[in-house]
Amino acid sequence: MKQMTFVKNIMMSTLLFVLLFSCSNNDDGPSGPMDDDIGNEPDSAITPCEDGMAGAFPCNGYDLVGQLPLAIFTADRGNDSWGWTDPVSGKEYAIMGLDNGTAFVDISDDQNLIYLGKLPTATVNSSWRDIKVYNDHAFIVSEAADHGMQVFDLTRLRNVANPPVVFDADVRYGEFGNAHNIVINEETGFGYAVGTATFLGGGHFIDLRDPKNPLAAGGHSANAYTHDAQVITYSGADADYTGREIYIGANENQVVIVDVTDKASPTEIATITYPNIGYTHQGWFTEDQRFFILGDETDEQRLGFRSRTLIFDFADLDNPLLHDTYLGPTSAIDHNGYVKGDEFFLANYTAGVRVLDLNGIAERNIVEKAFFDTHPETDVAQFSGVWSVYPFFESGKIVVSDINRGLFVIKKSTG
Repeated sequence: MKQMTFVKNIMMSTLLFVLLFSCSNNDDGPSGPMDDDIGNEPDSAITPCEDGMAGAFPCNGYDLVGQLPLAIFTADRGNDSWGWTDPVSGKEYAIMGLDNGTAFVDISDDQNLIYLGKLPTATVNSSWRDIKVYNDHAFIVSEAADHGMQVFDLTRLRNVANPPVVFDADVRYGEFGNAHNIVINEETGFGYAVGTATFLGGGHFIDLRDPKNPLAAGGHSANAYTHDAQVITYSGADADYTGREIYIGANENQVVIVDVTDKASPTEIATITYPNIGYTHQGWFTEDQRFFILGDETDEQRLGFRSRTLIFDFADLDNPLLHDTYLGPTSAIDHNGYVKGDEFFLANYTAGVRVLDLNGIAERNIVEKAFFDTHPETDVAQFSGVWSVYPFFESGKIVVSDINRGLFVIKKSTG
């Protein structure tokens, strides 16, 4: 996707604009910073969700632990987010992608979020940056030209004097230039860069088992461009694939299932289409690997759906089936979504983070149980607000990256 700027609350009015500014061969068109001052001051004190509001932000079931605006990071736009828990100290760290680099924040103290510093972009600025973590290292890619993959040793965050500081990368992998995303199977130690100029934009395999010595390990081009993916060591219901490394790609106009156990000879298992395709964006397995939950990024704008989430039954990987379709309460565009336990945490752009209860997924009974809205102005279908959400910390803290308002940390209400 080509880099662009959107002005607050201006809607794309034609299909041409959708195709140019949303997810064609790349991704989302983020709006510029907000003109108002909501959320533009640092906040590191817990604000409870009371009477449907946490300060200026609509909420249900989640308190605001703290927020750091983009100005703190000296950045104009936010994008992806991930997290790291130090296995020695137990401290939790938020990692947030910015247009000009990657920020690292110690979120361990509820009363004091500490911005430790920033790793600048490897080349030029870009609105698209993606981060994953494996073996105490962050792996960072971007749509910035010739960026490659930055590798950053997260144990360096343990002893930062006089933050914030400017970090440098430990390693820069240069077997591709720009990439849209990076996926890691932590069980095998292999990474999968997607949306590069290699392998027709399909998975570019990288051996990360020695994090500071990443090695090219082949790729998969048969299904062309992958926008995002999840790669897992399979332990689901289909005994034919138990123990195999399975790649689920969101490939613009289809979902692909590929066995990538043999890196030299990936094997397609199945491809899936579904009604009313806009742009097949991103998906995530339920923890039992039975259902795959998928978001389509442009169907709200192009086809008029309320926030639409598609659920596929993957009990038989050779014959995946569309199981259910969930429509959210607003017309906001859905973006990245992740499963923890029986909950699905959906970054829903202008509608904020929506939390869906998956207990009734087999019976086609998915319901929204909570939300936290970082974009109180509107819930319309535009590319503003929440880009991503990281719900995997043991503490229950959830990292939320907002295109316009920076980093939020929220936590389930206890009252």
